[in-house]
Amino acid sequence: MTIPCATEETPLYGDSNETLTSFSEAGSKARLAQAEHPEEDGRLLVEQFDTAVSKTGGADVAGGTDVAGGTDVAGELKYIGWHRSTFTGALLFNLGAFLLPALYSTLSKLWVADIDSSMVVTTDVYTYINTVAEVINEGLPRASWMIIGDQVSRSVRERLGLTYTLIWFQAVLGLIMSVCFLCGASNFANGFVPPNVRAASLTYVRISALSGLSGAIETAVGSATRALDKPDVPLLISTVKFAVNILLDLLIISKFHVGTHTPTVNTQASIQLCCNMTSAFTGLFYFMWANKGWANKDWANKDWANQGSSRSVEKEHHHRVSVDEDMTSHLKTASSIFWPQWSRLRVLLKPGALTFTESAVRNALYLWQVHKMVALGPTYATAWGVFMTIRWGLVMVPVQALEATSLTFIGHNWAVWKRYKTSATDEVSAKDETSATDEVPAKDETAAVIRVPYRELLEFIRPALWSVAIALVVEIPMAIVLGRCGTKQFAKYLSGSDEVAYVTAYMWSDIDWCYVFYAVSTPLATILLAASPTWYLVQSLISNLLYVLPWTIVCAAKHLGTDNAWTYYKFIFGGSLVFSFGDILVVDLIWLYRLRRKGRQIIW
Repeated sequence: MTIPCATEETPLYGDSNETLTSFSEAGSKARLAQAEHPEEDGRLLVEQFDTAVSKTGGADVAGGTDVAGGTDVAGELKYIGWHRSTFTGALLFNLGAFLLPALYSTLSKLWVADIDSSMVVTTDVYTYINTVAEVINEGLPRASWMIIGDQVSRSVRERLGLTYTLIWFQAVLGLIMSVCFLCGASNFANGFVPPNVRAASLTYVRISALSGLSGAIETAVGSATRALDKPDVPLLISTVKFAVNILLDLLIISKFHVGTHTPTVNTQASIQLCCNMTSAFTGLFYFMWANKGWANKDWANKDWANQGSSRSVEKEHHHRVSVDEDMTSHLKTASSIFWPQWSRLRVLLKPGALTFTESAVRNALYLWQVHKMVALGPTYATAWGVFMTIRWGLVMVPVQALEATSLTFIGHNWAVWKRYKTSATDEVSAKDETSATDEVPAKDETAAVIRVPYRELLEFIRPALWSVAIALVVEIPMAIVLGRCGTKQFAKYLSGSDEVAYVTAYMWSDIDWCYVFYAVSTPLATILLAASPTWYLVQSLISNLLYVLPWTIVCAAKHLGTDNAWTYYKFIFGGSLVFSFGDILVVDLIWLYRLRRKGRQIIW
């Protein structure tokens, strides 16, 4: 495979327009191949595409002709514009997948408020358990975007094998964490439940502890399937969870429940656990059923009989024996993808260790802050829980959907980028060796060749830029509406307390504008997370160690009371969002500058 080298006046792969088209179309064609021909490897179509580029210098690409089939690429992409493998389609799937759980989280507080308004704060235990579980759920699963999302250099079997290994590993970790929560329920309640309802909340904590297992499976399946361009699986999980939760809540704990029993907050926790387990395993089994043919179609589609039609009888016999041996070997390989393997786990561990470290530091500091907030008393603890419900139930849903979509396509773009830039770098190295005796030093020529045009960089990060634009359009009006007329009434509706509603509205009015910065910084961070976990860890450590940690220590040392606590905490919860925005923006620019200079950035 040969890719034309550039001179000092021209960028890689010829004219800049052709370069941009070749990069973008290669990724699109790979995704198109995966979507419409899942039995084939996306990388095969890219290889054919590489050959066309090397022969024509991008002319065929600029014309939009599919080398393999002679069809118009633009027409095909337009045809699947709402397909789940496109940005728009994936965004809609992800929006539904995140909206339904957030909606139920809000409704569950209403159920509990009807049962006993003093126990509303207890439901936040489930949130804090999930926060601890995020340490493992944001470790290996976040490696999916770069590893499993690589549809250029990894075959379908490799990606499925990595997916099942990830699910097995996360399920084991989730089970271990659930057992730890179960054994340490009293200690957990002491740290995150106000004293006035601590004893009554102990059973709720024990029931919710088992959500660590369901959450680990759900997160692993969700991350991996999104990286495989199958966001319908997370949507199915959320739909099942929401539908079954609502049905059982109406039948068992609502004002119109069936029977004469008296619902309790523990009843709500039991229903939630049952639905979480059901939805997680439903999504897993659906994924296994929907993809059971992926590992076999590419072999079955080969016409073995035709290969031996012109052979002699003796050669035909040997040929059929060879086919039988190949089939046996293939079936063993196909079945092995469902079981975890150490070799696959090692592939995930390298980037996963970096994302695990980032998540551990960030969530440890957050839980320390929440522990101090809960210690201020039931009013502040309940107000913070209601605040989080508003934040995660309304504000964060579009941001989460945009983040997941951007991660998927940045991961795909990075796979295509690595392929082209590696090929270009290899060609440059070969050219350097042959030009050692030339009058012009090879070093200068190399520097000119590997410099990447800005248009290619923009094409690479385009999913993140689209996500930023959409986030601003959605989040700014939402912040204005909630700040003007919605927060206090909504908090009163959820908590049933005027005092809690006042504190919640006061919190929100102070830092609502900070979440606009969060909505922008989150998609920008996907560039680093999906392409360079090391740099993602660096930007997170800068934010958490240089800003969040000092303020957390100050709040702990001050022995704050309810009269002045928020004066300091707003600089942690709000100021950190603004600081992180600047941090991520600067680190992104530095990384992209290095990427442009080198042509291909080292991943780790």
